[in-house]
Amino acid sequence: MVNPGAPPDAFARGVTLALDAAASIGTVAVLRDGVLADARTIVMRSAAEERYLPAVLASLEAAGATAARVDRVICGAGPGSFTSLRVAGAVAKGIAMGTGCPLYGVPSLALIVAASEDTRGGGRWLVTLDAMRGDRYLALVTVGADGDVTAVTPLGLAPAVSVAGRAEALEARVIGPGERLEGTPHARGVVRCLGLIAAAGVVELGRWEPVYGRLAEAQVKRDEAEARARAAADLARG
Repeated sequence: MVNPGAPPDAFARGVTLALDAAASIGTVAVLRDGVLADARTIVMRSAAEERYLPAVLASLEAAGATAARVDRVICGAGPGSFTSLRVAGAVAKGIAMGTGCPLYGVPSLALIVAASEDTRGGGRWLVTLDAMRGDRYLALVTVGADGDVTAVTPLGLAPAVSVAGRAEALEARVIGPGERLEGTPHARGVVRCLGLIAAAGVVELGRWEPVYGRLAEAQVKRDEAEARARAAADLARG
């Protein structure tokens, strides 16, 4: 397991753009030579305007950079909000394709732990994120004594009522939106995940997509409606 205690050489030089939108807000962070230079949050949903890409460009400008000068992009890989993850993923891939720079992924649930100052002491964390319908996305995240995230084990979907029991069984503390220790994913957390990200390596740009966890609610409703229609048609045919 990679845990160098300092940014790997791949991230210690130039401009790193980090994006994540696994929750109801989008987040952006810009690192210069491995050091956080700017970070911000964006309310994603707006029928009147596109907010995320302008915020990305504004964050780069605040850090003294431009999209054309990005040396690498790191994108939250989910699971989480279907629509928001698609937006962040599209921006990340567009910038990487346009500049020819590499794209890296990072588990969005790891960014919940890595963005929190309360997790710097190390230990095991059961991370939760709302998956709707009474469920939570879960992951077990390990933090080293130096505060860096060293391991992430996805645990899939689980009922919200089972979280406390899972945490006790795993000997882990719980963190996430609405939990006793509140936390949400933020792109600035990549600073504490660089060893993990470097170990995972560059993604295949043409094929990479975030892990959505489950279909969008609208897609689920369409699928259910189509299933009912097929059942009715079969019944009518006798």
